Amino acid sequence: MAPKLSVSEFVDLCNMTLETAYAGVLVEGEVASFKVNQDKWVFFDLKDEECSVGCFMPLFQLRMPLEDGMKVMVKAVPKLTKWGRFSLTVKQIVPVGEGNLKKSFELLKKKLDNEGLFDPSKKRELPEDLAEIGVISSTQAAGYADFCKILNARWGGIKVQVAHTQVQGMDAADQIISALKYFNEKAEVQVIVIIRGGGSADDLAVFNDEALVREIAGSRIPIITGIGHEIDESLADLAADVVASTPTNAAEILTPVDKRAEALAVRKEVEEIGDRVMEMVEMKRGEIGLAGMSKIGDKIMEMVAIERNKIDILKVSNILISKIDEVISQIQFRQKTLEGLNPDRVLRQGYAIVTGKVEVGSKLQILTHENEMEAEVLKVVKRSG
Repeated sequence: MAPKLSVSEFVDLCNMTLETAYAGVLVEGEVASFKVNQDKWVFFDLKDEECSVGCFMPLFQLRMPLEDGMKVMVKAVPKLTKWGRFSLTVKQIVPVGEGNLKKSFELLKKKLDNEGLFDPSKKRELPEDLAEIGVISSTQAAGYADFCKILNARWGGIKVQVAHTQVQGMDAADQIISALKYFNEKAEVQVIVIIRGGGSADDLAVFNDEALVREIAGSRIPIITGIGHEIDESLADLAADVVASTPTNAAEILTPVDKRAEALAVRKEVEEIGDRVMEMVEMKRGEIGLAGMSKIGDKIMEMVAIERNKIDILKVSNILISKIDEVISQIQFRQKTLEGLNPDRVLRQGYAIVTGKVEVGSKLQILTHENEMEAEVLKVVKRSG
C-alpha cells in the first residue's frame, strides 16, 4: 500500500532520497538567465542542447565572474523546492574550456586590479638569511620534486614545512586556502611558497579562484609562487609578492648561493691569502736574516699548504668558514712571533748588541738603534749568582 503523505512530507522525502542517492554531483553546461537577487542570492539555468535545470547559490560562494553563454562545471546537490520545482543547490562553480577560462580570467583580473590587490607598491621583498619556509604543493607532483632537488643541491640549511594539498580540481582552492591560513596562524615560517608544475589551462584554473587570490593578497607572510611554465600567468601570481617562472626557479630565488660556485670562490680566496702570507714570510726572512727564521717560515708555509689542500669543494659549509678563520688566526700569531724576534725591534726598545772578545784590552763593537760604536774593555768582573 502506498504511503499517505502531505505535500511537505512528500517534498522532504524526495530531498532525503536525493541527498542519499546524490550527495554531490558534477554537472557541466552553459549558463543562461543569470541574475543576482538582493545582493545575496545567485540564480541561473544550466543547459545543453536538449535540457535545462535551474541553479541556486549564495552570492558569497560565487568565486568567479559569471555571464550568460559561459560554459561551466558546477558541484551541486539536487533538491526539490517547497514550490515543487527541481533545482541544483550549487556549492562551487568553475569555468570550462579555454575561451571561458580566458574570459573569466580577464573579468576577475579587472575587478581585483581595480580594488588594488595587484598594486606593485604593496609587494614585499623576501627576507635575507632564510631559516624556515612553508611550502604548499602536492608532494606527489613533479613540480614539487623539482623544487626539492634544486633546494637540496644549492646552499642548504633551510628548514621546510610542507602542506600537502591538491593543486587542481574542484577542492584544490579550498585546500590551498586552508594551508595559507595555517601558516599565517602558526607564524613559524618566514616565506610561503606555492608551487605547481605545468599543465593545461583547466589544470591551472584553480589559481584564478577569487577566494584564493584574496587570501594570497592578504597574507601577513610574504608569498612566492612558482606555478606552471614561464609563459603561464595566474591571478595568484599577480597577488603574490614574488613570482618565479617555474617551481625550479622558485628554489633558485630562495637559495641564491650555489654550493659549488661558493666553494670555488672561497677556495680561491684562501689560496690568495696563503700566497700573501708566504710573500710576507719571505720578506720577513730577508729582513731578519736569521737561520732560525727559515725554519719558522717553512713551518708556516707548510701549514698554509696543508690547510689549503684540505678544502673539499663538495663538502663546503659553515665548517669551512670556521676552518679558514682558524688558519688566519694561526698565521697572524706566527707573524707576531716573527716580529718579536726581529733584532731591530729589540734595539728600538733601548737595548744594544755587543760583539767581540770579552777580556781586558780587547775591542768591542756596540750596535744600538741609531749608532755603531767601538769600545775598549778596561775591566771584567764575573757576576755572582
